[in-house]
Amino acid sequence: MKCCGWISASFLPSRFVEDESHDLDHKSTSRRVHVGGGGAEQECENEEGACTSLTVWRKSLVFSCNGFTVIDSDGNLVYRVDNYMGGGRDEVVLMDASGKPVLTMRRKKLRLLENWLVYDGEVEECGSTTSPKKPICCVRKHVNLLQANPQVLAHVCREYSSSSKRLAYVIEGSYGKRSCRVLDESRRVVAEIKRKEAMIGGISFGVEVFLLVVREGFDTGFAMAMVLLLDQMFS
Repeated sequence: MKCCGWISASFLPSRFVEDESHDLDHKSTSRRVHVGGGGAEQECENEEGACTSLTVWRKSLVFSCNGFTVIDSDGNLVYRVDNYMGGGRDEVVLMDASGKPVLTMRRKKLRLLENWLVYDGEVEECGSTTSPKKPICCVRKHVNLLQANPQVLAHVCREYSSSSKRLAYVIEGSYGKRSCRVLDESRRVVAEIKRKEAMIGGISFGVEVFLLVVREGFDTGFAMAMVLLLDQMFS
């Protein structure tokens, strides 16, 4: 299997290394959402090449739920997170517009450091008779005891085994200020979290509505999973 763009085919399932453009065009099953100021431009160009820009709303569309709503430039729902419980959750599920699980994130227990395992799709409950699904990666919150690199927020490692982990990505910046970058092993930016401003007047939407900019070749769902874990770690 070939590697697409900046994400290793051996790291993620084949669905995650395909061109993400088709994921944003399921108009027959998507719901339309309006966030003031209009959606983000779906395609953008910069010095690093093409990218996809999504608007992230830190609010669930389901009444009485906490969560996230992610829309494209046409106002179509792309991803959603609906949490029926309050904070302190040990599991977060990223779903597509139809409610199908895309990625499941589970907090790794019995650890002093905050670690999360990321799984493809839906994960069976503990005690299931089926074989346990293997995680595709582990995301670890950075603990900066010596203040050596205060910009580092988290590390993303390939979960080959419990004794052998290889660093795949580093997340830097400030999630509280909605200014973060996901960098690969070559220090190339593959995704960014940015403040969203209105097209007219330059008014900021604050921290509840922001942009997720994903470089060509990097999966938008995986990038959104990083947003969810940063929110768990730093909110």
